[in-house]
Amino acid sequence: MSAEPLVAVIDDDEPFRTALVESLCSFGYRVRDFASAEEFVAGNLEPACDCIITDIHMPGMSGLDLKRHLAAHSSKVTARAEEGLEARVAARGAVCLLKKPFESDDLIGRLKKILKC
Repeated sequence: MSAEPLVAVIDDDEPFRTALVESLCSFGYRVRDFASAEEFVAGNLEPACDCIITDIHMPGMSGLDLKRHLAAHSSKVTARAEEGLEARVAARGAVCLLKKPFESDDLIGRLKKILKC
């Protein structure tokens, strides 16, 4: 098994997803990206992922729906915010909530804390 954590990025916004993947790769993370929660679920990668970063608002299965689907998984980071959203995602077990746009350093700092690396 590789020492670098595997991070899944799930976001329907392709330019944002691509930029996030490139940023995470530049910090040494192994990254797999998905255009939808359904694509991620179909890939059956959840057991191999050390962390999942997902947008909350996506067509079809939302980030919150995905969180419910993956309730047994412990390390989740999610992006985007609206009033009351932080409490809702925390109640569903998300580790943190980042508001778009966010700084790469903020994300990396949170990932290091979550993954303890």
